[in-house]
Amino acid sequence: MEYKKFDKTYYIRADKGDEVVGCILEVCRKEKISSAIYSGIGGCSRAEIQTFIPETGAFDTREISGMLELVSLNGSVTTGEDKELFHHTHAVFAYVCDGEHRMAAGHIKSTVVRYTAEIELRPVINGVIKRKTDPETGTGFWSFSGGDGV
Repeated sequence: MEYKKFDKTYYIRADKGDEVVGCILEVCRKEKISSAIYSGIGGCSRAEIQTFIPETGAFDTREISGMLELVSLNGSVTTGEDKELFHHTHAVFAYVCDGEHRMAAGHIKSTVVRYTAEIELRPVINGVIKRKTDPETGTGFWSFSGGDGV
């Protein structure tokens, strides 16, 4: 992985074998970024895709592998009460299965780069978006406590 900052935005290139979400969080830790949004594209070899099932209160996780075109990656980084960083990432992948073009999308637990992934990371300026846990679902949501997110 390699990254560079231009003005207030970071540009990350994840390389073969890199785990995309791990790269994003690593840059946030190194650069002391406590909340941000990001988007990206690329080529991956494996992805764990999750869908939240309200009736069970759990995520259904599926793994796909092969040549996966990362058509769209979108997400956010927030800070928990213990200052731990959390990600909330969604993605769309295109791939070929049995000679047919297919799509898979959802919440991303992890995805591994096959060739490259190009990610734009935009830190929140002059504030922090925290994470709070929803007692009904057990999932995390943005918190703007204190007016400025601090």
